[in-house]
Amino acid sequence: MKPRAVAFIPARSGSKRVPNKNIRPLGGHPMLAYSVRTAIDSGVFDAVICATDSELYADVARHYGAEVPFLRAAEISGDKSPDIEWVVWMLTQLRKAGREFEIFSILRPTSPFRLPETVRRAWSLFIDDPRADSLRAIEKCKQHPGKMWVIRGTRMLPLLPFANGSTPWHSSQYAALPEVYAQDASLEIAWSQVPLEQNSIAGEAIIPFVSQGYEGFDINEPEDWWMAERLLNVESAILPNISIQPYNLVE
Repeated sequence: MKPRAVAFIPARSGSKRVPNKNIRPLGGHPMLAYSVRTAIDSGVFDAVICATDSELYADVARHYGAEVPFLRAAEISGDKSPDIEWVVWMLTQLRKAGREFEIFSILRPTSPFRLPETVRRAWSLFIDDPRADSLRAIEKCKQHPGKMWVIRGTRMLPLLPFANGSTPWHSSQYAALPEVYAQDASLEIAWSQVPLEQNSIAGEAIIPFVSQGYEGFDINEPEDWWMAERLLNVESAILPNISIQPYNLVE
């Protein structure tokens, strides 16, 4: 029997770098809409719930088919609030309402190019490995940590003091360095018992899910938004298809 799974779409209000980025129009719809529809259209989840602290965001999410059974509390919705706080809170509130989910997923609105087939691919990897705690999307890093430094007073030191033989990593060619991956925040799947029992959203046994193309493209800065629009204009990336009429955002 397939374990019951819930997709969380976290949409905190109050973004500072790109104001209201979660509901800012992109390709004809608020950005939040693409993660909601991707989760629903993937066919993987028994429920798709927007985890937001905003009545406006909740209204947008409901328009595109998500549930918002309750708003996130203010104390777990700040710009420094760790994910574990709201994940545990959401799972606990759902449990109190008589809704148990063995698996949860986080699909952040800031990755609009993630498609339903992306989620299905990740789900297959996760469900085929029952000994794993979680799955997390990653991509090959563009800035290798072997080339990074920390400053101590008037001197700097390599972040990673490793070497290839007698050659420090910071003086090695990029091709000679080991492959390193960075999490791209687009997709996470985990057993609900991991945050509820281990106080972690990832656990220790984590499956790598390597994003393809622009699946993991993350919008956080104004220049990211410019790049997303350019990718759409030149048809280098595609957004999930949405057949619902656009939500009317009144300026």
